[in-house]
Amino acid sequence: MGRDTGGKCKQCRREGEKLFLKGDRCYSRSCAMGSRAKPPGEGPKKRRPRRSQYLLHLREKQKARRIYGVREKQFRNYMIEAKRRKGITGVALLVLLERRFDNLVYRAGFASSRQQARQMIVHGHLEVNGRASNVPSMLLKDGDFVSIKEGRRSRLKAIVESNQGREVPNWLDKNADAMKFQLVTTPNVDQIGLTIATNLIVEFYSR
Repeated sequence: MGRDTGGKCKQCRREGEKLFLKGDRCYSRSCAMGSRAKPPGEGPKKRRPRRSQYLLHLREKQKARRIYGVREKQFRNYMIEAKRRKGITGVALLVLLERRFDNLVYRAGFASSRQQARQMIVHGHLEVNGRASNVPSMLLKDGDFVSIKEGRRSRLKAIVESNQGREVPNWLDKNADAMKFQLVTTPNVDQIGLTIATNLIVEFYSR
């Protein structure tokens, strides 16, 4: 299973905005977007060159891929699946990404970042509908329950409590005391709340 080991702050600087890849650090004064907002590898310039249409499409695709922590081949497969579904392709793509196991664990406030959520899943700390699952890319369905294994709760209690202040989206029903949550319904684009121009991503793969 491949994973991206590159610098997270560099990825935010490359896209020119916070992608919230490092959890609490992204909310602190240590965030690189505050002190070194220029793209990595670029020195001082009088003016930046005009962006081509291809570059605009590429950057939007890379931004979405990095937010969700998905490798290129897997992201392409999500696009293929989104095209098969009824409705707007870009909307279907975002909904597929939001239903990922690791994304929902992060959204529910059980982890400070999607990367940490992925690690928790791979290490076997979580269950889906009472059954152990260590596949971060698993797509959950409406009504599915996710819980921390009873024997692992003391180990993860500090992480869960540190994220109690984060707002949980209304399509998730969280029970912090029982350390579990339920996917109540599939979110729509407005509820997801990410500034991703999905039309540019669709155009990128339509070349």
